[in-house]
Amino acid sequence: MMRYALILFFLWPVLSWAELSAPLEQPKINPGDTASLRRGAKLYVDRCLGCHGLKHLRYLRLKQDLSLSDEEFKTLFPWLDRPTGALTSNLRDEDAQAWFGVPAPDLSERAKALGTDWLYTYLKSFYADDSRPFGVNNWVSKDVAMPNVLWDLQGKQKAVINKGQIERLEIVEAGSLSPQEFDRTVTDLVNFLAYAAEPTQLERRRLGKYVIGFLLVLTFVAYRLKKAYWKDIH
Repeated sequence: MMRYALILFFLWPVLSWAELSAPLEQPKINPGDTASLRRGAKLYVDRCLGCHGLKHLRYLRLKQDLSLSDEEFKTLFPWLDRPTGALTSNLRDEDAQAWFGVPAPDLSERAKALGTDWLYTYLKSFYADDSRPFGVNNWVSKDVAMPNVLWDLQGKQKAVINKGQIERLEIVEAGSLSPQEFDRTVTDLVNFLAYAAEPTQLERRRLGKYVIGFLLVLTFVAYRLKKAYWKDIH
């Protein structure tokens, strides 16, 4: 009996979080979709780069992987004289601590640690809360310090409470995008962040096709060689 009580004691924070947090949604992530990555990159630069860097992604790598021409790259980063170094934010940790209460995390690390389902649901789960400094809270991350940077696209949401718990979120003021368009927009952003968390995955997937092809050919040759060696015995 004591053993079950101890198990329940240690699992209680997890069970409570699962009850209070929003059910995670699964976006259709495809790091090989260059068009989606380009749209996500533009949204990241416009809405996220001011506070959140991507220290695992270099400008030259981004330009190469997204097949950006010099003109397209300059349009995406008009302030950049030379495409060197990693995508870093100019927001200092001490300033973020003073303004938001916490340092702004690097999004390439957050994408890797939390996963695409969490990020996708988080970006869609802001709702109005007058008790918070920026007037919004988040169903996935309670008492979030970040403002809703996509509010004008999604619109304003309110939390529908049932028995003291959030049951769902509903739009009370429409944004510039329809719900379907907003879902695609968030998917593009999350797709880009998933790529930024591990930029080498595109190269690994490209090389993987050749490796698998080589192994198939090698297996066929080895099988024919085995048949030739053992033909007199069989």
